[in-house]
Amino acid sequence: MNPKIQWLRNKITNMDLQGMIISNPINIKYLTNIEAEGTLILTRKENIYITDGRYIEAVQNTVTVFDEIVVYDVRDISQEEYENFFMYCENVGFEENYVTYAKYKEFKYRYKIHNLVETENIVEQQRMIKDEEELENIKKACEITRKCFEEISKHLVPEKTELEIAKKIDTYFSENAEGIAFETIVASGENSSRPHAVPTNRKFTEQDIVVIDIGCKINGYCSDMTRTFFIGEPTEEQQKVYNLVKKNHDQSIRDIYDGVNAKMIAKGVENDFNLNRFNLIHSLGHGVGLEVHERPFLSTKVDFTLREKMVITIEPGIYLSGQFGVRIEDTILVQKACATIL
Repeated sequence: MNPKIQWLRNKITNMDLQGMIISNPINIKYLTNIEAEGTLILTRKENIYITDGRYIEAVQNTVTVFDEIVVYDVRDISQEEYENFFMYCENVGFEENYVTYAKYKEFKYRYKIHNLVETENIVEQQRMIKDEEELENIKKACEITRKCFEEISKHLVPEKTELEIAKKIDTYFSENAEGIAFETIVASGENSSRPHAVPTNRKFTEQDIVVIDIGCKINGYCSDMTRTFFIGEPTEEQQKVYNLVKKNHDQSIRDIYDGVNAKMIAKGVENDFNLNRFNLIHSLGHGVGLEVHERPFLSTKVDFTLREKMVITIEPGIYLSGQFGVRIEDTILVQKACATIL
């Protein structure tokens, strides 16, 4: 049987559940590699994927004998069959952080489930630890992103616009990967003080600052990387802020290993920023995988232990409203005694 599904079956059995409904498409792809619209359900005896006629062929071409998944066209299932899927099941798990209340009521009615139980992100937690195939996909995405930066840096000259550079990045990723992992950020001058700035027609000028945050996908797996560029010589204030961000970026990566507390690392950066009269306004980093922002999150508000084979970002940033911003971000792999920049 598919080892990821077998792992999930063992997990829900330990939670005293007799089945589970998985409706988050990211979790479905993680467990089965299916990317078509539908619902995966684990019953006492079977793994079932329910989709509609538009996706039947695609799903059947994805599912292998190894997966042991029965595929149903939603049009061919009677209400009685729905009710039989979870017959004699006292407790069935569902994804409480993904399912709407309307969908929750639909599950109760359609499957005649006595007790729907919250599963507390068990699939998302498992996704934090990457296997070798996942790591290879992320490494390849990161390498393509690095090469994109090498190419793009040649075009950061006066009179170019944020939108022009963003289009070049998006084209590069469409030609060399599966496309962008998130909306490309190119922010110059005062626009760089907004962490999630949208590219505009603003032209670069002499002695400008440019923050670029980009990522691509390989087999569904993401990369995430940010660099801050200077066109010409930075001002004294810009250099000071850049040096502070770079120092904390580098130190954080040196401090990461299996078993370290992520909250303490984020707290160290926050303290150093505060000593220099700046603030850490967003988390220090986040997990990367099938989603560009996924568990774990490195924050002063979350007490969390990093583990080997987690892939995370480190992205300290300082933003001076209406003036400029600086952010440096790398995707890294947590290892037994250190971290490796991907």
